[in-house]
Amino acid sequence: MIQVEALTRTYGDLTAVDQVSFEIGQGEIVGLLGHNGAGKTTIMKMLTGYLEPTSGSIEIDGLDIATHREVVQSYIGYLPENDPLYPEMTVIDYLDYAASLHGVPKGERAERIREAIDSTELSVKATDTIGTLSRGYCQRVGVAQAILHNPRLLILDEPTNGLDPTQVQHMRDLIRALSKRATVILSTHILQEVQAICDRVIIIRNGHKALDATMDELQAGRRLLVAVDAGPEQALDLFKSVDGIQSVESLSAWGPGHRYALALDSQGQLADTAPNVAKRIATAGWKLYALQPERRDLETIFGEISAQEGR
Repeated sequence: MIQVEALTRTYGDLTAVDQVSFEIGQGEIVGLLGHNGAGKTTIMKMLTGYLEPTSGSIEIDGLDIATHREVVQSYIGYLPENDPLYPEMTVIDYLDYAASLHGVPKGERAERIREAIDSTELSVKATDTIGTLSRGYCQRVGVAQAILHNPRLLILDEPTNGLDPTQVQHMRDLIRALSKRATVILSTHILQEVQAICDRVIIIRNGHKALDATMDELQAGRRLLVAVDAGPEQALDLFKSVDGIQSVESLSAWGPGHRYALALDSQGQLADTAPNVAKRIATAGWKLYALQPERRDLETIFGEISAQEGR
């Protein structure tokens, strides 16, 4: 669906985006993360064709955006961080205007507008003037205009900004539903949103791609958590002797038995090491209460990457 190769954007002596490459498949929900000023918004603007790269290439559905800009832009629905709404217009009038800009045929506009209003739960505000709406409702209007033309690619910059908890949950459900017919890229500073919605995360730091991985890969970590009825005087030596285990840490008591964290070495794989650990425990005659990969949240991962990069 999307292929980005060595994407670079400079402003004089400042390099905002530096040699960023990635591919995104059809139907993926990808979170674009980074500190303020990392280059996320610049990348999103280049993906939409709003901003030209200094160098590098962007292909969407096999079309180079540099040579097929209008066609590619017709595939895209875009919600900028600060959506340029017209406060004097009603919601319906604005969406009708947006539909004309998107090239939706007149005969289809009423149905498309109705679908967008229903999807974003704007029915009760459809005839209200945009200037009278709350921040959350304005955000929903922005999403509604982005999906009017049934885009193949949906790019959302801070989609849950200003929404209350109920609205946030609805927006998550809407994004998941939209991913059935469109690829979704979203940028947000709220890590919990990426963790709740995205299949994959790309982290940008100082214009460079610092990480690109699926959420499952990120959260799995490199440690096994195990609970057995054997104390440290027995368990530590046995676990250290298992192939693929680099170190063993005794954890505080919680639940039945004694708990340990087994860190894998550079050659160790969770899928291979876990059965070996279970086999050694069975051979030793110990009771096994739990054996599972350690799960980490995105906040921890983001902090680790920032520390590694020397922020």
